[in-house]
Amino acid sequence: MSNSPRTVLCFDYGTKSIGVAVGSELTGSATLLTALKAQDGTPDWQQIEKLINDWQPQLLLVGLPLNMDGSEQEFTGRTRKFANRLHGRFGLPVSLHDERLSTADARSRLFAEGGYRNLAKAKVDSLSAQIIFEGWYETGAH
Repeated sequence: MSNSPRTVLCFDYGTKSIGVAVGSELTGSATLLTALKAQDGTPDWQQIEKLINDWQPQLLLVGLPLNMDGSEQEFTGRTRKFANRLHGRFGLPVSLHDERLSTADARSRLFAEGGYRNLAKAKVDSLSAQIIFEGWYETGAH
């Protein structure tokens, strides 16, 4: 772990929407940001650049979708490609974190807080990004 706590920008990659949260190693918590729209998995890179300029993260964290048995699925490759593009475009270190239960966890948390009306897709995606950060932080992967 580095000497000073890092700001971590977290992504829950999807073909139509990419959830985003910004996390702090100092607090171990993350704040939800507005999910980004994507066209068949391609984000608006200018929006991501703006987030990076606004938050000045030292690390980008991307949730890696795996099957429940830990094997890769077709979408895992697309997510790795997104992570590689993030690194290539912005030159920041990128980590991948197993996100197997993040979406289900996000849905149950939002439902507990506010019932069905709370289950807006953009909210679920960004909460998934927050849960990815929390999971990464708790495993001490940093």
